[in-house]
Amino acid sequence: MPTTVFTIANQKGGVGKTTTAVNLAAALAEKKIHTLLVDLDPQANATSAIGVEKKAGRSLYGPLHGEGTAVEMITATDYEHLALIPSEEDLAAAEIELAQTENYLLRLRAVLEPVRSSNGYRVIIIDCPPALGLLSMNSLAAADFLLIALQCEYLALEGLGQILRNVERLKSAHINDNLELGGIVMTMFDLRTNLSRQVVDEVKQHLPDKIFTTVIPRTVRLSEAPSFGKPIFAYDALNPGSTAYRSLAKEVIARFGLKEGAAEKK
Repeated sequence: MPTTVFTIANQKGGVGKTTTAVNLAAALAEKKIHTLLVDLDPQANATSAIGVEKKAGRSLYGPLHGEGTAVEMITATDYEHLALIPSEEDLAAAEIELAQTENYLLRLRAVLEPVRSSNGYRVIIIDCPPALGLLSMNSLAAADFLLIALQCEYLALEGLGQILRNVERLKSAHINDNLELGGIVMTMFDLRTNLSRQVVDEVKQHLPDKIFTTVIPRTVRLSEAPSFGKPIFAYDALNPGSTAYRSLAKEVIARFGLKEGAAEKK
């Protein structure tokens, strides 16, 4: 089975993007789907949230500049079937330096191609910076599907149109003709407020075939887990956030035809 690449993006910070990247990756790994999480955010939140220590020279900064390979950067995690390409602060410089390179929007795709062609991973999940800069645009150019983490508040809806327009620009410029909106994950859902329900209903009205049925609740334990370097399943297996991300993983598996144990890790 070919490798499927998802990028989880949103130009707005604090919407549960990294939380979704980490916990969706961990939930797929629980299902014995060999998954590679790629931390493309210079803040390296996904790296620390999965319990991996940041180390100089272990990010994709070098490979993006033609020094070393993505395969060499793959790091084991404490979780079976889940590996990581970490991030570190040097990736921040890549935002500026990539613009001076040839085919600057296609650098990440080229770097990840050997990983894809190895069939070592059924799924690659890319966690982007909270901005539509060159790193995020590279991730969109390298992905098969965009997953948008959207916070259940009205201001979040304003950014939805912007990121969808960027997808269309990449396609019309033939940077990534195959990129599709894979789905919208509604995050930080608060059962106590009408606002959360209204925002979900509005997204359903505009993109009924793209929104996932699972909504991710706002819970203290879910926001605490990254500071302990653990996915929610390892931090609090009975938390509603655990249930939600396991449910989301089932939807992703069904929607994209991901078969459990479909790739052999190299």
